[in-house]
Amino acid sequence: MTAQKGRDLLLKLDSTGAGVFVTVAGLRSHTLSFNAETVDATSQESAGAWRELLAGAGLKSASLRGQGIFKDAATDLTMRSYFFAGTIVDWQVVIPNFGIVQGPFQITALDFGAKHDGEVTFDLALASAGLLTFTAI
Repeated sequence: MTAQKGRDLLLKLDSTGAGVFVTVAGLRSHTLSFNAETVDATSQESAGAWRELLAGAGLKSASLRGQGIFKDAATDLTMRSYFFAGTIVDWQVVIPNFGIVQGPFQITALDFGAKHDGEVTFDLALASAGLLTFTAI
């Protein structure tokens, strides 16, 4: 994978449930993290007392963070309403020249900040809430 412009990594939201994804406006940075817990299957009979892991038994999860500015009232309203209602909806992360990660996420943190001489900013944290898919592009 060659170097890509950061602005091409997009966070998209299906706010209607119809499978139509709209880019979340105003994001300046994004982070997508995948996690896989392990299940320790070590016993007294483990060779050389080395830890053994049980393949395919751990819990998988993903987390997503985005920081930016609200560019329109609709994005602001959508994020706030989903956060306060605990709504789980489908999101997409488009990774340029790599693929699209898609699935249900819940907003777990929504922070607002501002300097007296600057714009209002937000930090958004999402946690996976079901099966995620990956489609290569």
